[in-house]
Amino acid sequence: MRRQWLVAFVCGAVFAVGLGLSGMTQPGKVVGFLDFTGAWDASLAFVMGGGIGVLLLAQLVARRLKRPLLAERFPVLLRNEIDGRLVSGAAIFGIGWGLAGFCPGPAIVSLASGMGAALLFVPAMLLGIAAVRVWDARKQHAPEDETGATPAVDALPSQS
Repeated sequence: MRRQWLVAFVCGAVFAVGLGLSGMTQPGKVVGFLDFTGAWDASLAFVMGGGIGVLLLAQLVARRLKRPLLAERFPVLLRNEIDGRLVSGAAIFGIGWGLAGFCPGPAIVSLASGMGAALLFVPAMLLGIAAVRVWDARKQHAPEDETGATPAVDALPSQS
């Protein structure tokens, strides 16, 4: 178990350094990447391409293994459908990324460096995460009517 934590820490540290070196912690650079009609900055496309290349290589290696190096078995994904919850979450993520210039990883790295915008973004992000967890717990425990519907909750996009 300690080995897993150590590997996770080292991977996180390498990721954080990569975010810093690539400019992903600079909201202006991210917004510039998303500004296709203005002064578009394509440099983050190379960062993303590099990340995809590393992932593909890791996937090729992992598919040849009988089991993971630090676990008993590979995880099994229980869900693979595109539903309202996934689409709305992706939209909220994209809007937040475009407006703030942060996504969770770079925001946490920027918070560690004391960047002012991250001092606002990270607590707001954590509040959003908590709100979704409260919503999910409320939906699980909401009373159903005779049709099996939960009237106060079913009016929103599917979360199953």
